[in-house]
Amino acid sequence: MAKTRAKKKAAAKGKAKALSLHLGLNSVDPAHYAGWDGPLEACEFDARDMASIARAKRMTPTLLLTSEATRERVLKAIRSAAGKLKKGDLFFLSFSGHGGQVKDVSGDEDDLGDGRDKQDETWCLFDAQLIDDELHFELSRFAAGVRILVLSDSCHSGTVTRAAPPLTDPARPNARSRLMPASIGRRTYEAHKPFYDGLQRGVEKRAGKAAVADPDAALAEVAASARLTAIVKKFKPAAILISGCQDNQTSMDGERNGAFTEQLIQVWKGGAFRGNYGQFHAAIKAGLPATQTPNFFVLGPAGVFVRQQPFSV
Repeated sequence: MAKTRAKKKAAAKGKAKALSLHLGLNSVDPAHYAGWDGPLEACEFDARDMASIARAKRMTPTLLLTSEATRERVLKAIRSAAGKLKKGDLFFLSFSGHGGQVKDVSGDEDDLGDGRDKQDETWCLFDAQLIDDELHFELSRFAAGVRILVLSDSCHSGTVTRAAPPLTDPARPNARSRLMPASIGRRTYEAHKPFYDGLQRGVEKRAGKAAVADPDAALAEVAASARLTAIVKKFKPAAILISGCQDNQTSMDGERNGAFTEQLIQVWKGGAFRGNYGQFHAAIKAGLPATQTPNFFVLGPAGVFVRQQPFSV
């Protein structure tokens, strides 16, 4: 009997742990966003559905909806997970809401050649935006060997303001976009400029200048840039990030789910999907219109992670 208990205890000790955090914002606080409340319909549904997948895969989920999804609570939840998870464990983070931009002040980003400054990408949390520099830094604090899955059903690209206007699906001309309007983004930034500039410089100070590069750019250009390759080498966990659309596109809202999340759920089929992460992304992409093409990135030593079945603990 004692030997049996010892074996069970050893097996439990060696079993991977999984935590998840799901953010769904159907609106934001107009007091921070220049009077704009950013109404959406399906984001809370998206978050609840992602939490259901997490529970089905025996993860321990945290759900933060609309007014609960403040900067303080989100950062606290991410940092709490980073402090608990070890090599082999899994952290699943999903975001559904508006994406936005703030002016980049971390340097060497005003290289567009047309007089405009590059914009840092953001998630629009309820009381203020979370900058991509911050998210990249917070994820880098997870222990080596932790697997991180990030799903973002939002317009999360600063380059939409320096390329062609975002493409929309002609079959859904009246569908709601999950992109914070550029005019609101500018007014929000100008109203809170010291706050957002301070956030970027704070990350730069804590992480070192090389570590605050745009994570999407780092992922996309890692093979071609020695500087960005060095950044990735310092990123010890293994991360997979799947965003809802490309730089010049818009993630669309829906009545029950966002277009990206809806297609993800259909492909997942309640756990019947048996492919790996690369095949999962390809199947989701195949079911969406050409106007919304999900992006797929990896960061850190993610080769083994990419070949696993999605959401595997």
